[in-house]
Amino acid sequence: MTDLASQDTPPPYIPPPSDAPRKTIRPLGVADPFRWLVAGWRDLCAHPGISFFYGLSFSLMAMVLGAVFRSKPEYTMSIASGCLLLGPFLAMGLYDVSRRREQGLKPELGASLTCWDSHLRSMAMLVLVLLVLELLWGRASLVVFAVFFNTGMPSTSSVMQAVFNPENWEFVAAYTIVGGAFAVLVFSIAVVSIPMILDRDTDAISAAITSIEVFFHNTAVMLLWGATITGLVVVSLLMPWALGLLVTGPLLGHATWHAYRGAVEWPPELAEA
Repeated sequence: MTDLASQDTPPPYIPPPSDAPRKTIRPLGVADPFRWLVAGWRDLCAHPGISFFYGLSFSLMAMVLGAVFRSKPEYTMSIASGCLLLGPFLAMGLYDVSRRREQGLKPELGASLTCWDSHLRSMAMLVLVLLVLELLWGRASLVVFAVFFNTGMPSTSSVMQAVFNPENWEFVAAYTIVGGAFAVLVFSIAVVSIPMILDRDTDAISAAITSIEVFFHNTAVMLLWGATITGLVVVSLLMPWALGLLVTGPLLGHATWHAYRGAVEWPPELAEA
């Protein structure tokens, strides 16, 4: 009976080897984000016309978002969603410029604007994930507002007063924790995923997983990189008409490409693929 039962037992399932491209996550140092910025600055100066186009695009997006927030704050989330849909495609154009320079090719504005067309499925999936996370982020923010403002949603001026009122430290702390958690999640998914899609033509899931691996293998450096990006963007937005993004936008785009190249190493046989 025992022998018969053992014969009826199916063999254990052994999954086939993964077809995902092999890669190595490099250890990073605290000086690396500043090296990425220097490399990004070189790319920006090498092709100022292309960089100006993308910088102007980012500035216009910020101006529209700011105008809507001041006049019709209830539509801010919708406009932000539109920017989130468009932003990754613009960023990929900057990655394409840096990639071509790295390969010794001449970057072109037209080619950078359409570099996403052969990666549309992966880009669409990744952008969809980011959009869902943004909607969840917005919903969580509404819950925080509902808990601390039981008289209904406050106006824009009331929000500013609440944020800078020392008596509302509990609201500020809760909002910061919720927003920070979502910000870290989005950043960890996106930090190198889009450059990887452009470089390796991989699927969105593999790119997102690699991006998360980069974040958790180098958490301190990635947090420094995220803080650097946030600081530069905030300073740019504080300038009149968000004109700082004319420089900061393309600079960070080029630097992100170098962050990907610095954090993810491919085997020699795949490096030139």
